[in-house]
Amino acid sequence: MPLPDRVTWADPARRDAFAAWIAPLAARHGLRLDTLRPASADASFRRYLRVDADGGGSLIVMDAPPPQEDVRPFLHVAALIERAGLHSPRVLAADQALGFVLLADLGQTPYLQALSAADAAGADRLMRDAIGALVRWQRDVDATALPPYDAALLRRELALFPEWCVQREYGITWGERERASWDRLTALLVASALAQPVVAVHRDWMPRNLMVAQPNPGILDFQDAVRGPVTYDIASLLRDAFVSWDEEREIDWAVRWWQQARDAGLFGEHPIGQDFGECWRALEWMGLQRHLKVLGVFCRLKHRDGKPAYAADLPRFFAYAVRVATRYRPLEPLLALLEPMVGEGMVATGYSLR
Repeated sequence: MPLPDRVTWADPARRDAFAAWIAPLAARHGLRLDTLRPASADASFRRYLRVDADGGGSLIVMDAPPPQEDVRPFLHVAALIERAGLHSPRVLAADQALGFVLLADLGQTPYLQALSAADAAGADRLMRDAIGALVRWQRDVDATALPPYDAALLRRELALFPEWCVQREYGITWGERERASWDRLTALLVASALAQPVVAVHRDWMPRNLMVAQPNPGILDFQDAVRGPVTYDIASLLRDAFVSWDEEREIDWAVRWWQQARDAGLFGEHPIGQDFGECWRALEWMGLQRHLKVLGVFCRLKHRDGKPAYAADLPRFFAYAVRVATRYRPLEPLLALLEPMVGEGMVATGYSLR
C-alpha cells in the first residue's frame, strides 16, 4: 500500500526504506497505513507519526534519521523505565540502523494542554501525579546504567548561552571582565550541581514531555537521561519553558517533592534532605543552570536549525534567571551580564512572567 501524501519525506530514499520496514509490521499489528499522519515534531531531527490499527486504537512511529539521530539511547532508557515499572511508550519494533521505532500510543493529551485547560484543583492533581512519578523515576530507574552528568557536560551546556544567545542572538561581545565574571558564575553553578545527591535525571521532565494517561503520567522524550543532580528534574517541572506558576505554588509542589524524596531515601545524609531551605537554594541554582542552557539552545534552534518559534519564550527564561540572580548575592554579577539583553527595567524591578 502506498504511503499517504499527508506525510512528506525530504529524502525519497528514506521514504522507500520506511515503506519497506513498515510493511511487515502493518500486517503483524493490523496497521492501516492509509491513516499515517504527523503526530508531533521535535526540537531535534526526530519526528513522530501516528497510524490507526484495526479494531481501534493507534500506534506511534518515531522517525529519527541517522546520522543526525541515534535511537539506541532511547531504546536503552525505555528498557530501564520498563524495568522500573513506570509508564512510557512500549517499544514494539525497532531498526537501530535506519532509525525507525514502532511504539505504543499514550494518547493525545499532553500535560501542557491539560494544565492550560485545568482549574487550580485540576492543575494540582496533575502536578502531584507528576511529582509522584518523578520520585519513583529517581528511586527506581537504574542511574548506574546512565552516562554521568559531569562537570564537562554541565560546562558544555552553559557555554551555549554566551555562544548562541549573547553573541548570535544579541550581537554582544564580552570583554575580559565579562568573561571572567561568567567563568566565576559557571564555576559556582557547576559546583552546586555536583555537590548534590545523584539520581537518574530525565533532563526534560516538563509538561510537554508528560502525557495524561493511565497510569498517570505517561513519560516521553527520555533518551537524553543521565545520572546527576537530584534537583534537576523538579526544577524543570516547576519552572518550565512554556508555562509558569506563582512562587507560592512552586514552593508548595517543591515541598511535596522534597518530602516524598526524603521518604524514598534519595538524599541520604546530605544537608538538603535535612533542611528544605537548603534544598530550595540548590533547586534554584540548578534551575538557573538549566535556564541559561535553554536560552542558548533556543537561540541555536533559531539561528542554526531554522526553528525561530522557540525564541518567543526567551523572556520567560530571562525572567527566571533575573529572579534567581537577584536573590543570591554570589549570583548577582549575572545581572550585569543580562542587563544589555533584558534592559534596565527588568533588572531593577525584578521579573515578570505574565
